[in-house]
Amino acid sequence: MFPSLRIGLVIYGSLDTLSGGYLYDRLLVHHLEAHGHRVTVLSLPWRDYPRHLADNFSTSLARRILTTPVDLWLQDELNHPSLFWLNRRARPAVPIVSIVHHLRSDERHPRPWLPLYRAVERAYLRSADAFIFNSRTTQAAVASLRGEPLPPHIVAYPGGDRLHPQADAALICTRAHEPGPLRVLFLGNLIPRKGLHVLLQALARLNPAKAVLDVVGGETFAPAYARQMRRLAQRPGLQGRVRFHGRQDDEALRRLLSRAHVLTVPSRYEGFGIVYLEAMGFGLPVIAGERGAAWEFVTPGENGFLLPANETAAIAALAKHLRALHRDRERLAAMGLAARQRYEQHPTWEASMARIRGFLESLL
Repeated sequence: MFPSLRIGLVIYGSLDTLSGGYLYDRLLVHHLEAHGHRVTVLSLPWRDYPRHLADNFSTSLARRILTTPVDLWLQDELNHPSLFWLNRRARPAVPIVSIVHHLRSDERHPRPWLPLYRAVERAYLRSADAFIFNSRTTQAAVASLRGEPLPPHIVAYPGGDRLHPQADAALICTRAHEPGPLRVLFLGNLIPRKGLHVLLQALARLNPAKAVLDVVGGETFAPAYARQMRRLAQRPGLQGRVRFHGRQDDEALRRLLSRAHVLTVPSRYEGFGIVYLEAMGFGLPVIAGERGAAWEFVTPGENGFLLPANETAAIAALAKHLRALHRDRERLAAMGLAARQRYEQHPTWEASMARIRGFLESLL
């Protein structure tokens, strides 16, 4: 058995934050602790970007990093604005391992700010001694932005088995052929990047008898956007067809995924897209955005569809796909079966976390 390691983890806010990246970090911590390692979480407060940059000049933060007794530091790459220079100014005598879910500079930003974001993120990536990537897409994005050969690294995919889905072929086929409108599910925090506005506009193009929508996700991350989406759902053509559920516990998520026909989250970018894989476990075809890592497991026309990055084109394509799935229930069933099969081929959370643990142990 490998000797117990003392591991530090730097994050923003709470490890219990509702997002795919925090789920990944949280399950990794649980796995490491279950195998005898000790994890100390160093939580930095959520603030605006300039204040995060100022963290690099904080003597108290530098002291905590230098004096915390650890054998290695894990850093969620989301924290890069607070660490891009601090990692060099207060260099610990232990390895720095960055967990990268997706790059900030791959998101949509005002053009004048993008060079700054890229420069800060590049400086951070060059300060890390090793990397944990959640997808090959994320690995390639980091290699490109870093502009230098990658140090030791591993690609460890998120699992999709957290909800323990139960969906056999008979259930998937029976559900697909149930009469009535197509039951569409959106699952994600209500933020612009997730693309709920694209889905609502596409839904408005369909006859009300052809599709209804359940929206599940937190509304506190971008409250103005969430309010805008609720207003949009009250417009003619959508009124009465959209139900907002807010955040839900795992049991409620199982119920919603079990009764839905298709998961649609037309995100602008996903470093992986855990929710897509979780939906596949329930035998749901998924409709995702083409930018990001969804292409690594979503095969267009087989187990889902990928929407173009242009929003106007995405709205038209999404309306077309939903209309086709409502009309052709045999195809809906076949795509649901293919989705379940793809899910079964994917590593479990336990398998991926064990690979990370072996990687971390190999660094020491």
